[in-house]
Amino acid sequence: MAFYQLIKIQQVPTTINEIWDFISSPSNLKEITPEHMGFIVTGDTGKEKMYPGMIITYKVSPLLGIKLNWVTEITQVKDKEYFVDEQRIGPYSMWHHEHKIEAVEGGVLMTDIVTYQPPMGILGAIGNMLFIKKQLQDIFEYRSMVLEKRYKNINQ
Repeated sequence: MAFYQLIKIQQVPTTINEIWDFISSPSNLKEITPEHMGFIVTGDTGKEKMYPGMIITYKVSPLLGIKLNWVTEITQVKDKEYFVDEQRIGPYSMWHHEHKIEAVEGGVLMTDIVTYQPPMGILGAIGNMLFIKKQLQDIFEYRSMVLEKRYKNINQ
């Protein structure tokens, strides 16, 4: 079974405090997910910031508008540095996503490292070549665009 990794690095024109307040709140996930994914947080996470052990439930439509349940657990958090979410139930056989931030000249460097394994063995590997990898890249490109626009407008 093959594992894959997507690494996305982006510089955002903001401060550590501003970006951490945004990315560590589950209620902001919908804003940075493309609308065609049909993403909705279904569990009540309140207005809390992420913490180790937090369970977040979603519905998402990654393929043909078919709604899937997705459950992730926040397994690690270091305030204003990083957090990790891992899939517990969902479309992947394995999903591990590290979100790292660090202050740099002119803003914050955000690094996302997603390690994943599609379901269904060889069929999943073919699916990754045909559309999964591209779809993940598109989602992170959308996220980059939203964050760039959001913080460019806030800090003008």
